[in-house]
Amino acid sequence: MSRPKNQSYKGHGLSKGKEREQRASIRFKTTLMNTVMDVLHNRPGWVEVKDEGEWDFYWCDVSCLRENFDHTYMDDHVRISHFRNHYELTRKNYMVKNLKRFRRQLEREAGKPEAAKCDFFPKTFEMPSEYHLFVEEFRKHPGITWIMKPVARSQGKGIFLFRRLKDITDWRQGTASKKFASLEAQPAHAATTTVNPSGSQDTRSSDDQKDELPVENYVAQRYIENPYLIGGRKFDLRVYVLVMSYLPLRAWLYRDGFARFSNTRFTLSSIDDQYVHLTNVAVQKMSPDYHPKKGCKWMLQHFRQYLASKHGPQVVEALFSDMDNIFIKSLQSVQKVIISDKHCFELYGYDILIDQDLKPWLLEVNASPSLTASSQEDYELKTCLLEDTLHVVDMEARLTGKEKRVGGFDLMWNDGPVSREEGAPDLPGMGNFVTNTHLGMQGRWEAVSMIGKTSCSNCSAPFSPRRKLPVDPGMEDRGSGSCHPALSLPDSCQRTSQHSSPSLQAGSTFAG
Repeated sequence: MSRPKNQSYKGHGLSKGKEREQRASIRFKTTLMNTVMDVLHNRPGWVEVKDEGEWDFYWCDVSCLRENFDHTYMDDHVRISHFRNHYELTRKNYMVKNLKRFRRQLEREAGKPEAAKCDFFPKTFEMPSEYHLFVEEFRKHPGITWIMKPVARSQGKGIFLFRRLKDITDWRQGTASKKFASLEAQPAHAATTTVNPSGSQDTRSSDDQKDELPVENYVAQRYIENPYLIGGRKFDLRVYVLVMSYLPLRAWLYRDGFARFSNTRFTLSSIDDQYVHLTNVAVQKMSPDYHPKKGCKWMLQHFRQYLASKHGPQVVEALFSDMDNIFIKSLQSVQKVIISDKHCFELYGYDILIDQDLKPWLLEVNASPSLTASSQEDYELKTCLLEDTLHVVDMEARLTGKEKRVGGFDLMWNDGPVSREEGAPDLPGMGNFVTNTHLGMQGRWEAVSMIGKTSCSNCSAPFSPRRKLPVDPGMEDRGSGSCHPALSLPDSCQRTSQHSSPSLQAGSTFAG
């Protein structure tokens, strides 16, 4: 149960397992009115509570977390959907700072080869505090493209590309004057000093204070000018990682996910076109030729099959192994600074970009990945994702703790790497160790969607009894009339978009 800390409460004194067995139902609360609400309402034995009622499970947004977390007493069995200082990984500036610090630590303790495994994020500077360092780097590489992103916004809002310093002069002058005014208005004692879990002092303002400041920090990041293109379109990948604990680190990787495509063919000759450079669905759905039923997404299974047909399975396996490295190293970079409360879990949405050399780049990590569906296929994916998340969180106490797979989730790290083979020791370097990840392989959503089907409902092509795919796929890029999504490109890649797009102007904001 949960209740305000100022109320007197005596614990039941029962073990977690027994306490759960004695509850007739699980009381949940949520602030989200989307797929989350649907899944929670449909879960057997779960009952919604309103207003100030006591709850056992709370799927909240980050603003509710800030307002209530420190003022709520929670029994051992209670779970809430965010870690208190999740922003150490999900704020763009903090993510980069933690990754840079972790890279330096690895170089000191394990050498440069190990530290090089952290080279998966573009050169990044926090603005305006690192403006002079940015200018120095900018002048070393004239003519390249940079991208500016607000550190705490999502859905493509506030992003713009630039190649000239004068393109951000107005932004810098406006931000600097606001910064000066806000600092001038603060009393001398406003700055606070806290001690983080690693024992070092942290003089940054709290998450609440950051949100209240009128000044908005940005990051200036080197733009990936050579993205891997499919059908001439840019895309990125949305991958889901579920963290149940940071100390020790226990993380699960979801098999399903999707690629998000732009509606317009990629070109560097027009850096002001948001439909070319931003793959966010919130941006792309504003495109004049966006089709709401078809969307601009491609399931990860289809994407992996496409790459295998073009480059071979070994190359694809290496690419996905590099992505596994991104997930683990990024989590390890914040392992000692995240407050690892036993009541907390977090479903992260990773955004990964792949370049022409098949190198994956980490763009950002989302603490509240969109769980609102943009199509029926998207709804089915996210429904399965949320159901499996609840299976892993295990409010019903059904798991033994020894599982390596739960639904579409695979346990990839359990205070160390987890072996894919059953019974194999979880020690890399011993024999043919393979990490227990299956990203882009047949996941729960694909398996559920094919139940009872022996052939394609549109063209009657027989499915393989093993793979549930057409027997002779051919793996050719087919036109938009193809009825096998696993064998055809996303609809947005089938056409050449002709439109007059809104511009990405320096400092502009796009609603989505």
